[in-house]
Amino acid sequence: MDLLNDLVDFFGRNGYLAVFFALMLCGAGLPLPEDISLVAGGIITGLGYGDVHTMVGVGMAGVLVGDSTMFLLGRHFGGRIMSWRLVARLLTPERYAKVQEKFERYGNRMMFVARFLPGMRTAVFITAGATHRVGFFRFLLLDGLAAAISVPIWVYLGYFGAHNHEWLAMWIRRGQTGVWLAIAAAVVVLGVIWWRKKKAARDC
Repeated sequence: MDLLNDLVDFFGRNGYLAVFFALMLCGAGLPLPEDISLVAGGIITGLGYGDVHTMVGVGMAGVLVGDSTMFLLGRHFGGRIMSWRLVARLLTPERYAKVQEKFERYGNRMMFVARFLPGMRTAVFITAGATHRVGFFRFLLLDGLAAAISVPIWVYLGYFGAHNHEWLAMWIRRGQTGVWLAIAAAVVVLGVIWWRKKKAARDC
């Protein structure tokens, strides 16, 4: 919880703008947990340093700007972006190949699922842009739909738990576990859909 306390202190002193830029940098691959940043944004509103509904909007804007920046950089520079030192750390040739394999298997649905995969999110968005797998507006729609699920959950959790740290810590753990269970369920569903399509194609 030390990181959470540090973020609450920083956001409390600097307000919405600090939350926005922190989330934008999360999208750019900064090793800062997005969920904890969103919870911290919610906590400061619960402590009276802002409005929780406005914070949800700020959170949405921050994550979408960060994600879109990575997508558009990939789209503009293509494969050349792999030579950038910072990008090379996030997107090794092996990971790049793995992400492309996932796109082949799951298609554009990867855009939605990637929002819930902190370790893969930036790599997926850069790859989607660099390989022109999906248009920008479709990317924004899929990413936005996923963000509309995750962002309010974490911000409101912080808001309601601002004065009860034990309760908040418990629900952060539960929330993180729930996200991974949801991802596992989504992977299973996507796998079944892919298998049925492949089977139907063989039968034709």
